Amino acid sequence: MNKVILMGRLTRDPDVRYSAGENALAIARYTLAVDRRFNRNGEASADFINCVVFGRGAEFAEKYLRQGVKIAVTGRIQTGSYTNREGQKVYTTEVVVDDQEFAESKAASEGYASSRPQAGGYAGGRPADIAPAAPAADPGAADGFMNIPDGIDEELPFL
Repeated sequence: MNKVILMGRLTRDPDVRYSAGENALAIARYTLAVDRRFNRNGEASADFINCVVFGRGAEFAEKYLRQGVKIAVTGRIQTGSYTNREGQKVYTTEVVVDDQEFAESKAASEGYASSRPQAGGYAGGRPADIAPAAPAADPGAADGFMNIPDGIDEELPFL
């Protein structure tokens, strides 16, 4: 079985091109910076994974995905090779994306974008690095969950 699930941030805006011919097919390429779970010496590190998506998924990427946006993708690993202009054989590995979706709210993504360094490079992107959203009117909603009043247990059919 060849199945990949990744979550990371786009390192740049997707590069979208269209195939030639009567029924042009959109092809989007982007790189995901995926945090490594265990870091040496407590330093943030990431793997940079090349991804390609076709058709409607590529059109979605062109319209909605931007540098720094955190997404989750599923797909499969594909390897290949080609000969470059110097005559050397180059081996490639990329993820062919079947499904892609946003992995954080727009507010969190904008908070990340405003806090990341402008000089280029990859910023960790861990939740602690993301600026918190403005506090909600309901103090219990600050964690993203609504407070359930006491005594409502009898009214809920699924408990």
